[in-house]
Amino acid sequence: MSADACAPAPGSPLSLRERRRAVAVREIVDAAERHLAGHGLHALSLRAVARDLGMTVQALYHYFPNRDALITVLVAKAYDDLADAVTAATDAAAHEPAEARFLTATAGYRRWAVTHRERFQLLYGAPLRHYAAPPEGPTTRAMRRISDAFAREMFDGFTTAQLTATDAGLLSPGLSAHLELLSAHDPQALPPPATALLLGAWGHMHGMVVLETFGHTAFLGEHQAELFDSAMRRLLEDVHRRIPARPGGGTDEP
Repeated sequence: MSADACAPAPGSPLSLRERRRAVAVREIVDAAERHLAGHGLHALSLRAVARDLGMTVQALYHYFPNRDALITVLVAKAYDDLADAVTAATDAAAHEPAEARFLTATAGYRRWAVTHRERFQLLYGAPLRHYAAPPEGPTTRAMRRISDAFAREMFDGFTTAQLTATDAGLLSPGLSAHLELLSAHDPQALPPPATALLLGAWGHMHGMVVLETFGHTAFLGEHQAELFDSAMRRLLEDVHRRIPARPGGGTDEP
């Protein structure tokens, strides 16, 4: 069962049975998130969630046939909530310059992670044994929302020609061919050098958030946000230095 299975077809009215099922699924997911926050991922089980709701495991099986089905919904929802936080941050800075929007997006990412540590660790912590997300399923689509948001803010105002000529460092022929293949069937995809640059920048940003979320920079106390902001400013400056200027100057034409 996927997150999509919990939702009706777009535009179709819900029957009474479907409305009741949707309410029950929401209650189960909410209870699972509370259990996750209170006890951690590895204590999560259908039996524990059923106990918290005062229902039998057999009754819960009518909505989620196994733990993996529930985990998939929790992961997809966490990705969506994280993407919503990033989008809300950039929307609030819609009239700001691109640099400010990018910094706001990274701050929104960090803020959600440190506020929802257990859910962030569900996404990026130690993999659950014997669990694999369905390929090209709701978790993959939700993760792409975050990637698209950062790509939009990081490369705002640059042309395809500029991004194609980006200095992404020395890419092996094999990696270049793989990135070309990934973008071959997607007209909205970034040119391979820009994709490589985006992934490297994302890894830098995400690594700093992981260090904080897992408690490795706690010795900095209240200065963690300042260090993160400073690092993101330098990161964006480095990314933009690698993108050649357009003939005639400027980067704000479509």
